[in-house]
Amino acid sequence: MGVLLTHTHTHTHTHTHARGSKMAASVAELLAKAEKDEAEKLKSITVKKELDLEFDLGNLLAYDKNAVNLRDFRARKKEDFLRALARDNAQLLINEIWKLPTERVDGVVVAQLPEPSTRLPREKPVPKPRLPTKWEQFAKLKGIQKKKKTNLVWDEEHKEWRRRWGYKRANDDTKKWLIEVPATADPSEDQFAKHVRAKKERVARNELNRLRNIARAHKLPVPGVGLAPAAAQSRNELARAEQVARVSTASVGKFQERLPKEKPARGGGGKKRQFKPNVGDLSAEKQKQLELLGVIGNKKPRLDVTKAVNKQMRQEDMEASAKRGKGAGRKGKRKGKGAVSGGQAGKGRKTRKGLGKR
Repeated sequence: MGVLLTHTHTHTHTHTHARGSKMAASVAELLAKAEKDEAEKLKSITVKKELDLEFDLGNLLAYDKNAVNLRDFRARKKEDFLRALARDNAQLLINEIWKLPTERVDGVVVAQLPEPSTRLPREKPVPKPRLPTKWEQFAKLKGIQKKKKTNLVWDEEHKEWRRRWGYKRANDDTKKWLIEVPATADPSEDQFAKHVRAKKERVARNELNRLRNIARAHKLPVPGVGLAPAAAQSRNELARAEQVARVSTASVGKFQERLPKEKPARGGGGKKRQFKPNVGDLSAEKQKQLELLGVIGNKKPRLDVTKAVNKQMRQEDMEASAKRGKGAGRKGKRKGKGAVSGGQAGKGRKTRKGLGKR
């Protein structure tokens, strides 16, 4: 019994060892297959070519002179062959880029590319350089460097970010509740009004500069400051220009402040147009529309009594003058030749007298 048990134990141990060896072999094969698949996915960065490629790193260009392997091209799919060829050439180009000097900019490694050596054709001609503006010429002359400013700045008073310019801007000196009086200024001068006046002057100056820039851009004569010189205009023309400028507002100069020593305008200012209300007296509107329809619908011409009476009076005067002229001519013929001559002269006098009456 003991030998049998011993024999059974030895057989079981041998069978377990064989199963362990088979499992180890299957795991090794699985790992080898995984490494092979990974190696196929991640190919080596070393690519062998019969002829070295020509590179133009300035244009990121690589030129492959190697002949195409027709046997490999026919054995594989065309897309797979072209994809593998493009991958190898791109790898060689990247290898050459890594040989260039590099630097780190904002946490990114950047390569310094050399000047291009291959001239590439352009579809359109090279654009002409833009002419510098007046400000750019002035900045270059004075050595002013352009510094880009952000639109928002921190406002210490309100403890928030606000716009740099415009409405509700940050650090607005015209909205201060307390302004220190300078040592050289008059203590009785209103500093708040002074700040408001200075702001209005800045706004007017900026508007004038804007109009000048527009005129200069359209090649128009640049306007001067104010009106024309006094030598070119008389006192009446200046007064007329002043009056026109005053009434050229929405209120026709009603709320316009007067200048120092300004005299009141002669003849009064302009009149503002009066528009009838949209909703008014309905009965008057109805009567007005009925009268208009009556005039349009009446086919008979409208008689102007005054014009008709004057026309009739002129016609009667002309007929009376003609009769008087005929009567004088008949009397002259009966008295003889001299009488005829006298009658003709009298007729002329009558005619002239009649014309004088008319």
